[in-house]
Amino acid sequence: MSKFTGLSLDNATSAPASESMSAHSPLSIFITTRDAELEEEACSSDATMIRGGGVMSGLSSRAGLASCNSPRVGPRPLETVKSTDCLENLLSPSNLVQPRSSCAGTPRVGAGVSTFEPHLMVSEAWENLRKSRVFFKDIPVGTIAALDPTEEALNYNQVFVRDFVPSALAFLMNGEPEIVKNFLLKALRLQAREKRIDWFTLGEGVMPASFKVVASAKGDTIVPDFGESAIGRVAPVDSGFWWIILLRAYTKSTGDYTLAEMADCQRGMRLILSICLAEGFDTFPTLLCADGCCMIDRRMGIYGSPIEIQALFFLALRCARALLKPEGGGKEFLERIDKRLHALSFHIRSYFWLDFQQLNNIYRYKTEEYSHTAVNKFNVIPDSIPDWVFDFMPMKGGYFIGNVSPARMDFRWFCLGNCIAILGSLATPEQESAIMDLFEARWVDLVGEMPLKISFPALEGNEWKIVTGCDPKNTRWSYHNGGSWPVLLWMLTAACIKTGRPQIARRAIELVEARLSRDNWAEYYDGKLGRYVGKQARKFQTWSIAGYLVSKMLLEDPSHLGMIALEDNKKIMKPAMTRSSSWTI
Repeated sequence: MSKFTGLSLDNATSAPASESMSAHSPLSIFITTRDAELEEEACSSDATMIRGGGVMSGLSSRAGLASCNSPRVGPRPLETVKSTDCLENLLSPSNLVQPRSSCAGTPRVGAGVSTFEPHLMVSEAWENLRKSRVFFKDIPVGTIAALDPTEEALNYNQVFVRDFVPSALAFLMNGEPEIVKNFLLKALRLQAREKRIDWFTLGEGVMPASFKVVASAKGDTIVPDFGESAIGRVAPVDSGFWWIILLRAYTKSTGDYTLAEMADCQRGMRLILSICLAEGFDTFPTLLCADGCCMIDRRMGIYGSPIEIQALFFLALRCARALLKPEGGGKEFLERIDKRLHALSFHIRSYFWLDFQQLNNIYRYKTEEYSHTAVNKFNVIPDSIPDWVFDFMPMKGGYFIGNVSPARMDFRWFCLGNCIAILGSLATPEQESAIMDLFEARWVDLVGEMPLKISFPALEGNEWKIVTGCDPKNTRWSYHNGGSWPVLLWMLTAACIKTGRPQIARRAIELVEARLSRDNWAEYYDGKLGRYVGKQARKFQTWSIAGYLVSKMLLEDPSHLGMIALEDNKKIMKPAMTRSSSWTI
């Protein structure tokens, strides 16, 4: 099976000068014409044509990039590359001629000699990533959370669904899809198991938070955790979304549609969607969640409709729409997905968005409005706006706040939700640019000395006591309470490339390269600037390693972005309703 990932930057240099974009123009990333077809027609006939040739029949070792094997003066600045130059259709037959691998210093047998000079950390990162692989009956099925020999394993020796995503992307970008395919199938098999906590049975579509391989004299067995062993006993809402997102990434990277079209995979997606799209008492299209149901897996006051879950939900819906076949009940789900996408995009873009003008509007809200034309639709009390927001909000910039519910707005910044909102085009182009503006304007607060703040600001004093329950791990500027997480670097890099701001990503990567390897690939950092290795941070944290590699490979070859990002489909995203005449932004 040959691997193809679109044109390299060297291929892009042949574009006519008249088509080149200025360094200050936004880079509108091309996410392949096939995506548009799949989103407008649930099952495109083009897929049959691509699969019919047996393109992905087997994996072979791939030589290095042609661009890496030929001398060159230097890479073309990413800011000057047109989207159609650097992100050609990942499934174009013309890309099947020359198998490729990343030239980011990947140590692989048979790789071509490269003139590209990678950072010394790259080889070290690949070595550590390969050490973290988990095998089930001699078959790689994932990577463990951390390989820290100085600490008790606890559950860090398990394969977490969300933790494996950056590892999977790194392997895909390097032309090694087997481990990703094995992981997707193994997680799918675990989904089919009965899931019980005490006397209660979880929904059939719930994916595990993690699993571990247990070796014995009788052979290897897999033990999943659906939340029954987790702190707080919370089921992972995000696992199913990440699984769908990763299934699309695998499909886009390899061109192998046979996996996604398997009856089991189609059923697995429908089971996940049946939980998310179920009708109930909800008056809004967002998903109601318990605290600690995602990357923030401890009590942090994110219960309700956290932006992280809503952004992942939106991206997963769009990925599922591209992968689901109309047969076997898929047509009904495709219709329900379209309706939810309309409602969810309108809701998040309208009510979760905060910039200077909207903050001023909320500050002037009237309360106790009772009518269909109410401006303050959630009856938010202006006096509840925290003082820090007024100083934090720049004149140019904005972000999606953490949560919105009746009489409550969580004004905290959450990095993952905002970056994923960009990758899935939940944010409008104007909102995407504003989020990037905020990064630049508040670099010290959101990036500091070690990228990136998972949330801002930290909860302190009585607020910390009440919201976290005096959690000793989530003290101020630590762990999920304002801690700095290197894994978030890959999401920032992808968002930067999609919005045409690669210089932001380069600046963040330079900070990581100054310390992360020296600190033995720490899990997270503490302090307002992220200066100190976290007090309970594990060393050799796999997703810190993989996040760095993915960031480097994305900058090296922006066509990889097609795996994990989607352009705005205006036909699908057209609002199903209009704002009332009294609503102002």
